[in-house]
Amino acid sequence: MSEVQDRKRSKKRYGGGHRNKRYKGSRELEVGMQGILITCNMNERKCTAEAFNLLNEYADQLYGPEKVRNGLESGSEAEEDDDDDVETALKKEVSQLRASTGKQERRFQALDSGANNVLFIRTVNLEPDKLVHHILTDLHTTKKKKSRVILRMLPVSGTCKAFQEDMEKYLTTFLEPWFKTPKHATYQIAFKARNSSHNKRDEIIKALAGLVGKLNPKNKVDLTNPELTMIVEVIKSVCCLSVVADYTLYRKYNLQEVVKEDPPKLQVVKDEQGEEADGVSTHQEDQKADQEKGKQEAGKDVPETDCGAKTVKGEQ
Repeated sequence: MSEVQDRKRSKKRYGGGHRNKRYKGSRELEVGMQGILITCNMNERKCTAEAFNLLNEYADQLYGPEKVRNGLESGSEAEEDDDDDVETALKKEVSQLRASTGKQERRFQALDSGANNVLFIRTVNLEPDKLVHHILTDLHTTKKKKSRVILRMLPVSGTCKAFQEDMEKYLTTFLEPWFKTPKHATYQIAFKARNSSHNKRDEIIKALAGLVGKLNPKNKVDLTNPELTMIVEVIKSVCCLSVVADYTLYRKYNLQEVVKEDPPKLQVVKDEQGEEADGVSTHQEDQKADQEKGKQEAGKDVPETDCGAKTVKGEQ
């Protein structure tokens, strides 16, 4: 019996019984953070590298290069000041070393999202929705592909606990800048839950739509081409939220799809009886118009008789 107890004590002392335990800390997505959710296909390490390159490239355009604090900047000043005694110089050097080795928050930090094939990049001192929209606008305009493994890039402007009561309480204030009177817009709700089974999709969407309606009755649901899209991403016990524009135009914020050429627009045309026919592309419609125009011009010079035979001018 004593041998078994000694064995248990040794495991506790040296941490043998905690090998599979994941410690929750600042390296995981938590309530109160802002950032960007990035989805990928099986290659999270490469996705992280691509994300940092892409985000830094466009963040430099919007906010300028990131300023990294250097704690040894004033080291030369200490060397130039010959009047300082040894004790003062040592104190300065110690304080500079502490400053250089201290923890510094970078504007982009990769954290564990809590779901497979989903990254969370925490942002500091910038607007994630503005940055992501800027990236997608440029990709949509230039059609230049800049990523291979990144799929979707979704901004996270706010986070709260992933329970319906907490979500409703938080969103009542969070949604005001977009939907509270006198502001109003057409909208849709894009909801997805990962590693969470206590939230039912239909109930959450119905509750959130009710909140938007209370802020302004003029807010209307539009599932075809809404002005705004409310993104609700639930991962475990954290709910990530944002309100974005051009969600449909930018292919649900998919970086692989947004660089593809837009398909030809379809227009509804009417037949001779005034009934709507199937949608045809503008190019097909132009061809049809040219053919009809050519027939009409040919028919002016060569009229047809009742029997369909052509007659020549001047003949009786």
